[in-house]
Amino acid sequence: MSHTASADAPPSVGTSLTLCMLLAASYLLWRAYSKPRPKPALRSVAILVLGDIGRSPRMMYHAESFATNKFKTYLIGYGGSKPIPSLLSLSLVEILPLGEPPAWLRGLPFIIAGPLKVLSQVADILQTLLVRIPRPPEYILVQNPPSIPTLAIVWLVSRLRGCKVIIDWHNLGYTILALKLGEQHTFVRIAKWFESYFGRSAYAHLFVTKAMRSYLVKEWNLRGHKVVLHDRPPARFHRASPSESHELFQHLLPHLSTPPLTAFLPASKPPYSTPFTYIPPSRLSSVPRPASGGADDLELAFELSDLTPFAENVPLPELRSDRPALLVSSTSWTPDEDFAMLLDALKQYERRARELEDGDESARLPKVLMVVTGKGPLRQKYMREIEPLQAPGGDATWKYVRCASLWLEADDYPLLLGSADLGISLHSSSSALDLPMKVVDMFGCGLPVCALGFKCLDELVKDGVNGLVFHNADELATQIENLLRGFPTAPALTALQDSFQGASPLGTTGAGTNGWEWGTWAENWNHIMRPLLLHDVAAEAAL
Repeated sequence: MSHTASADAPPSVGTSLTLCMLLAASYLLWRAYSKPRPKPALRSVAILVLGDIGRSPRMMYHAESFATNKFKTYLIGYGGSKPIPSLLSLSLVEILPLGEPPAWLRGLPFIIAGPLKVLSQVADILQTLLVRIPRPPEYILVQNPPSIPTLAIVWLVSRLRGCKVIIDWHNLGYTILALKLGEQHTFVRIAKWFESYFGRSAYAHLFVTKAMRSYLVKEWNLRGHKVVLHDRPPARFHRASPSESHELFQHLLPHLSTPPLTAFLPASKPPYSTPFTYIPPSRLSSVPRPASGGADDLELAFELSDLTPFAENVPLPELRSDRPALLVSSTSWTPDEDFAMLLDALKQYERRARELEDGDESARLPKVLMVVTGKGPLRQKYMREIEPLQAPGGDATWKYVRCASLWLEADDYPLLLGSADLGISLHSSSSALDLPMKVVDMFGCGLPVCALGFKCLDELVKDGVNGLVFHNADELATQIENLLRGFPTAPALTALQDSFQGASPLGTTGAGTNGWEWGTWAENWNHIMRPLLLHDVAAEAAL
């Protein structure tokens, strides 16, 4: 006897729920299509982020630029991290949060919960673009990746409401999937077709590199305006003053007071000093003052009792001469950023520093504090690997190196970069067509980098000018050693830092004194985007 289910068997719960979700989505589409279609509202844009808005800096910068140029701006995405304060202060920006998938989906098998989650997401985005935004926006700006389902949704809404679509190509979604499944996997092939079909036609395509524009124009025959909009930092990213660094490190002092760091960092006495800064005693005491930044000077600063915020002649904070070199790397702690390479380089630096500690003073290497920011799945794995290397009193304890993992608020992150001595980028592009945003942030703070090399990195990092390019742990260790020799007055590091003073402004015809140009996000956005967006809008006397 056959055990095959009868054709008359009732549908499963998953099938029924799927049908309900499809009916709901169909109703929303019918409701939107059946109404007389109003003309899009000029000077309005909907920006779709299928992710945490607060962790999507480029899209937040877009929203800020649109609003600054008098566009009513709807920013659509998920909550979580707090958006940048400058964005929240703009009256023309309205954040429309997407709802999380229903909690009851977590109790269902993935084969049922997965499709239902996608359908719930699709319905929520459609309801936002078709109903929650009362008048059709003139533009819909969508980031890619993710490609599924956003490119298809935006394609559909643009036809229903007459909006102009702008696709901001950060990377290629199918290449990220290929890292997990392999390039020949069926799902990867489907994802590539989906991305190429729904991403081919748009009013405008924005690219983060020239290499990405060339590749997609050739391979996918893109239709619409095609412009390169390199990432650039907002104006709030800048080199921190000693006063700003002093305030930051006082704020971060609880995170720098763990047992592995307490014995490693120089002693400090807040609010007069931190492990990296101090307030000198000059003009506050009749006691003779030793050479600036010396150990006696620091001890004197700790002992002064008249160093109060109400003193009339309180001097400004200064950097300590006995501070460790501060290195910073921002990572998502994912397999595409090889943290093991950085860990290996730090181990080599430790060995080299021990070899040189009894030699000539000019050849000795400084202590290094490696701060790694960000969250991700591999964070605990690597931090557990580091623990025995910096445990106080351990046989294998590092003497010259410490590594700390921090999660910073949006206001503290640029200050940390602006206070650091050297940045490290482990970004390896899945497509070899995008650039690391973290390096853009570092350059905005005047921070030179050592960056892992790949195909189009030279559009950002000029090897030997604003940073150095490495390809393995040995090269990285050598670069760190050469740059930090002589710290805090390291000649090689100073030469890279000085390059930021010689860069030419964006949009100028000539290169700077050292062959590269730089500027803020606002300068770059206005130069590239304003002609693209406002050419068919009546000119205003003042924007």
